[in-house]
Amino acid sequence: MDPECSQLLPALCSVLADPRQPVTDDTCLEKLLDWFKTITEAGSSLLLLQEHPCLLGLLCHVLKPQDLSPRVLAFSLRLAGMLAAQEDCFQYLQQGELLPRLFGEAGPLGGAAWTAPSVRSGWIQGLRSLARHPSALCFLADCGAVDTIFSLQGDSSLFVASAAGQLLVHVLGLSLQGPAEGHPGLQTGDWPVCAQKIVSHIEESLRSAATPQITQALNVLTTTFGHCHNPWTQVLWVRLSPLVARLLEKDPVPAAHSLVDLLLSVARSPVLSSSSCGLWETLAQTLSHLSPTQAGPLALGILKLQECPQALRAQAFAVLLQPLTCVLEATAQAPGLLDSWDGTGGASVTVDTLLASKAACVGLLCRTLAHLELLQPLVSRPSPWPQAPLLGATVTILRLCSGSATPASDAGGHLCAFLVGCVRVQRAALDFLGTLSRGTGPRELVTQVFAVLLEYLTSPDSSPTVLKKAFQATFRWLQSSPETPGCSDLDPHAQLFLRELLPVLPKRLCSPCWEVRDSGLEFLTQMIGRWGGQAGFRRALLASEVPELTEQLLRDPESYVRASAVAAMGQLSSQGLRVTPASPEHPGGQQKSLLAELLHILSTDSEGFPRRAVMHVFTQWLRDGHADVAADTERFVARVLQVASQDLDWEVRAQGLELALVFLEQTLGRPSSHCPYAVTPPVAAPPSPLAQALRPLCRVQLFEFAFRALFDCDRPVAQKSCDLLLFLRAQTASYSGPQGSGSVPEVASVEAALQRWQAGDQGQPLGYLEPEVVVAVLRSMDLEGLRGALAESSDRVEKSPQSLLQDMLATVGALGEDEADCY
Repeated sequence: MDPECSQLLPALCSVLADPRQPVTDDTCLEKLLDWFKTITEAGSSLLLLQEHPCLLGLLCHVLKPQDLSPRVLAFSLRLAGMLAAQEDCFQYLQQGELLPRLFGEAGPLGGAAWTAPSVRSGWIQGLRSLARHPSALCFLADCGAVDTIFSLQGDSSLFVASAAGQLLVHVLGLSLQGPAEGHPGLQTGDWPVCAQKIVSHIEESLRSAATPQITQALNVLTTTFGHCHNPWTQVLWVRLSPLVARLLEKDPVPAAHSLVDLLLSVARSPVLSSSSCGLWETLAQTLSHLSPTQAGPLALGILKLQECPQALRAQAFAVLLQPLTCVLEATAQAPGLLDSWDGTGGASVTVDTLLASKAACVGLLCRTLAHLELLQPLVSRPSPWPQAPLLGATVTILRLCSGSATPASDAGGHLCAFLVGCVRVQRAALDFLGTLSRGTGPRELVTQVFAVLLEYLTSPDSSPTVLKKAFQATFRWLQSSPETPGCSDLDPHAQLFLRELLPVLPKRLCSPCWEVRDSGLEFLTQMIGRWGGQAGFRRALLASEVPELTEQLLRDPESYVRASAVAAMGQLSSQGLRVTPASPEHPGGQQKSLLAELLHILSTDSEGFPRRAVMHVFTQWLRDGHADVAADTERFVARVLQVASQDLDWEVRAQGLELALVFLEQTLGRPSSHCPYAVTPPVAAPPSPLAQALRPLCRVQLFEFAFRALFDCDRPVAQKSCDLLLFLRAQTASYSGPQGSGSVPEVASVEAALQRWQAGDQGQPLGYLEPEVVVAVLRSMDLEGLRGALAESSDRVEKSPQSLLQDMLATVGALGEDEADCY
C-alpha cells in the first residue's frame, strides 16, 4: 500500500466506525472493496492487517451494539471474508473469535440490521470470499452458517436468494475438492459432512409439496451441473435423478421452467452426457409430460445439443412442429404438406392449448416461431429440414392474422378469431419468414410468400412495426430469388413482384406515420444498393414516383426520416437514378444540385441524424468518384471540412476525419503491385516530389481541420485525428525538403498556435500552411504519447486509491479545505 494511503486509512476507518458520520455513497464502498481485493490478491492479507491495525479495529467496532449504517456493516462483512480467504489470516482472525462473532448467531444474524437486504447480501458475499480452504468448511459447519444459507434461499430479496443458492453450490464444490475428485466411484454416504448436509437438504426440497422449495433445489442443481464437471457430479445425479423424474408424475409438473433448465444443464455436462445414467430417457419422458408451452424451450435445447440420440431429436422436433401442424390441419392444407412431419402424438393437447384462450394461442405460436427461427441457421438443425411445410404454415398464420385465410373447421374459426389483427404473431411470423428465405421452396409456395408479403405491404391495417418487418422479409426474399442466367438481374417472377410493389411504395412514403415513411426509405436504400445497376430494376424505379418523393422527404419534419432520405438520395444519385426537373421526364425545368441541397442540410439542419447521414453520403461519394465530386474535388472537400469543423455533433466531426482520410489516401496514392505475368518489365517512373502531393491537402485546409480535431473535447474525435496524423507522418517519413524550407519562425508560430488550441483557445486559424511546415510540425509532435494518453480512462487520476480515500474523507469534513480532491 502506498504511504499516502496508509496515512489516510486510519481516519477513514474512524469515519466508517462512527454512526454519526453517515457514508451515503455505496459506490465509494464498492471501489474501496475493489482496492482491498487488488491488495490481497497481490500480497499477504495477514501482513496487511498487521501493518494497518485500524482495519482490525473497524471489524471489531462494528460488532458493538450501536446504530451503525447497514451499508457499513455489509462492507465490513465483505472485507472480513476477503481477508479470511487466505488461510493464515483466517487463523489469525479466529484467534480473537472475530469470525464467529461476525458470521455466527452472535453477530448480525440476531440483530435489527439483519432486516436490511444489503446486510444479508454482505453476509453471503463475505462467506463466499472466505470459503477458499478446508479450514473454512469446518468454520461453516461449527457456526451454523449452512442452515442460515438454506433459509436465505427463500429470501424476499431475489438478489439475496440467488446469491444464497450460488453460495451453496460453491460450498458443495469446495467440500468435494479433495476426497470425491480422486475417487469417482465414492458414494455420497462417504462424502464430507458438509456435502452430505447440502445433498440431504436438496433431497428434502425435491420431495416437498411446495413449489418454491422445489424451484430452489432445481436451481442449485442447475448451477452445480453447469459449473462443476468433476466425476462426483455423476454420483450426485445418479442419486437425485429418481427424485427429479418423480416430479413428472405430478399434475401439473411443478417448477417446469426450472426443471427444463436443470435437464439441459445436465445434458450439456461432458461428464453426464457421455454416461449411461438414464438422462436421455428422462428427457424423453419430460417432453411427453410437459405442456406444449413448457416443452418448447426443452425441445429447442435438445436440438442444439452436439450429441443426442436420433430418436430423442425426432421427438423434440415433433414437439416444436406440433403447433404449426395444428394450424395447417385447421385450414385444410394439402395432406402432402404433412407427410414429412413425424410424431403427431400430443396433437390434442396442442389443439387444446391453442384454443384455450387468445393469450395462450398467441403465446404458443410466438414461442414456436421464435424457437424455429433460432434453429433454422444452425448446422445441427434436423435433416431433412421441412422447408415447404414451414413455409406453408407461416404463410397460413400470416393469412389468419390478416383475415384472408379460409378456416376449414371450428378449430380454424377459433384460430382466426384469436389471431386476426394480432401484431405480436404477425411480427414473429414475418421474422421467421425472412429467416426461411435462406432455403429453397416449390415455385407455388414462393409465389404465395410474395403474395402474402405484398398483401401486408399494401394493407392499410398493417401497423408500422409490422410494415417494417414486412419490408425486411421482402428484401431477404428478393435477395434469395434466383438470378436470370447470364446476368445478375432479378428473375422474372421477382421482377413481376417488384412491378406490383413499386406503386405501393409511394403510398408508404406519403404515410402520415413517420415510422412508415422511414421504413419505406430504408427498404428503398437497400434495394438500390443491391440492384441499382440492373436494367429491369432501373426501368421500374424510374417509371415510378419514388425518386421524386424521396427528394421531397429531405425536408420531412421528422429527423429520422430526413436522415433516411439523405441515405436514399445518395444511393439514387450514385446509381444515376435521380429524376431532376431538367430530365426528359420533366422538360423545361431547371437543374437542381443535390450536392448543394445536402450541403445546406449539413449546415442548417437542427438535428444530428440528417447531418451524420450527409457526411456518410459525402464520404462514399468521394470514395466512389461521384461525378459531382470529381468535377472539383478540392472545392468539395474544402467546403465539407469547413462545415464539419463547426458542427457540435462529435459524430459529424469524426466522419469529417474519415472523409479527410479518404482524400489523403487518394491524393498521396496507394502503391500498386505490378503483374508478374507482364511481357515487359515496368518502367520506373521518377517519383513526384512529396511536397507537390501535399499541396492539395494544404489548399483544402485538411491539416487545420485535423489539428483542431486533435484537441477535440470528445475523445473519439481526437483519437481518430491522432491516427490520421500518424498515418500521414508515416507517409512523409522519407521526405527531405529543400534546404531552408520550413523556416524556424513559421514552424514555431504553428506550434505556439497548437499549444493555445490545446489550452482551449481555438479562435485564431492557422491559415495556409506550406508542406514543409506541415512535415516539420508533424515530426516535432509527440503523437504516440498523445495517442497513449487518449487511450487511458478520462478518470484515471480520480480512480486512484489515494483520490478515493480523500474523497470519502472530504464528504464528512475529515480533511482540511485544501486537501480534498475535488475534481
